[in-house]
Amino acid sequence: MGISALTPPTKAEDIVELVLEFPDNRLLIDLCGEYDRNLAQIEHQMGVHILRRGNRLAVVGDKGAREQAAGVLRSIYARLEAGRGVGAGDIDGMMRLGSAAAPEGEQIELFSTGMELRTRKKPIEPRTEAQKAYVANLFQNELGFGIGPAGTGKTYLAVAVGVTMFISGAVEKIILSRPAVEAGERLGFLPGDMKEKVDPYMQPLYDALNDFLPAKQVQKLMEEKRIEIAPLAFMRGRTLSNAFVVLDEAQNATTMQMKMFLTRLGEGSRMVITGDRTQIDLPRGVASGLAEAERILKGVKGVSFNYFTSKDVVRHPLVARIIEAYESDEAKGA
Repeated sequence: MGISALTPPTKAEDIVELVLEFPDNRLLIDLCGEYDRNLAQIEHQMGVHILRRGNRLAVVGDKGAREQAAGVLRSIYARLEAGRGVGAGDIDGMMRLGSAAAPEGEQIELFSTGMELRTRKKPIEPRTEAQKAYVANLFQNELGFGIGPAGTGKTYLAVAVGVTMFISGAVEKIILSRPAVEAGERLGFLPGDMKEKVDPYMQPLYDALNDFLPAKQVQKLMEEKRIEIAPLAFMRGRTLSNAFVVLDEAQNATTMQMKMFLTRLGEGSRMVITGDRTQIDLPRGVASGLAEAERILKGVKGVSFNYFTSKDVVRHPLVARIIEAYESDEAKGA
């Protein structure tokens, strides 16, 4: 690839900077980003300083952080060489996926794991180890659970896997569902017919789909019933065959609703259940079906469970800190 690491002729422990040389100046410009914002992101998150000297970047910091940052820079350059774009989220994913795994000076391929999800709009890549394991399990098992806090990609990745399988012909339709449970509001007080009342609760599912498929195609597929977005109550009495089925916000399903939904699984289908045990909006005294399913189905063949923490949050970094603060407060009160 032509990237070389240049270091002063001193002992490794005495080295205060690691210098990388990038032969293609055009790619180096893209690597740095507009106003060097990519470099600033790496500096801020990894605790290093990056100095630009012609077609070289000098990484200054302690040894561990220095090598990690160098690994990220090499991976960004390799990605650009392959003709792929790089955004802030991609860089964040590279940092999360442990770019220091390879020895200093070796090229690191962070996204050569076969985990890329191909959608009609853009490729989607897991950004944390937990997300990688989750995606792998969704392909390998007929029923998968993704449990963890908001912002960890549980629903987003599940829909991306569903779109990937739909495009490849592995399934014939996509069915996305949520319990229509209000956080402090009642459906009856909202204006409009039933669809207009329910659609606001389904909006996150529409948003995910529109990220992966052109809006006109989504509309056409919904008219053809090859994509369905409906409240959990609408699943009763159905057998869902040759479909990729996602139940989002499953912590708000009752035990009976969860059992009803799980038994809808038909031939050739995959089902994903996502939820956050800390955000239950059910009436006081009503047990969450997600917790019951977790207890009952642990160890059942063909069923996988993946868990996420604040470390897997891929929204604004402040979201992770907010979740950690709440978890810390709950631990004190326990």
